[in-house]
Amino acid sequence: MSSHPKIVRVEQLKWIEQSHGASFRSRRKPLGAAAKNEKLGCSLYEVPPGCRAFPFHYHYANEEAIYVLEGTGTLRLAGNEVAIAAGDYIAFPAGDISAHQMINTGDAPLRYLCFSTMIEPDITAYPDSNKIGVFTGSAPGGSREKRTFNAFFRTDTETDYWEGEE
Repeated sequence: MSSHPKIVRVEQLKWIEQSHGASFRSRRKPLGAAAKNEKLGCSLYEVPPGCRAFPFHYHYANEEAIYVLEGTGTLRLAGNEVAIAAGDYIAFPAGDISAHQMINTGDAPLRYLCFSTMIEPDITAYPDSNKIGVFTGSAPGGSREKRTFNAFFRTDTETDYWEGEE
């Protein structure tokens, strides 16, 4: 490792692998967390051909940005699909206008840096599956050890404010 705790050598970090079904597969190196960032997240992602890292989503509190390092793909952004390639920088301000998903439609791995503010609490919306995720104690992508609440709910189930109260 580096001789300074704020310097992270990417090649010395282990990949964290994530997959679900045939569509979702990625590897991630949490650079910001490794360097002990608190307000800014940064991760290196690698997505194999034909896959995506995450469901289509947007954040209510956090901004994200992506810089594509290698490969090509398709970005779902709100109601559009846009071709992306190495050298592209993409900004996702908080809110539904920034609903997004990266899809590797190329023949080689898609590698990108994903930056995010680390505001908590945050609510993340998943329009394709009509869910929301609620995160407190640590923003999405942050330390799971610091997370005090993390839950997902269907948006089509609602309860009255007074339900269950005496």
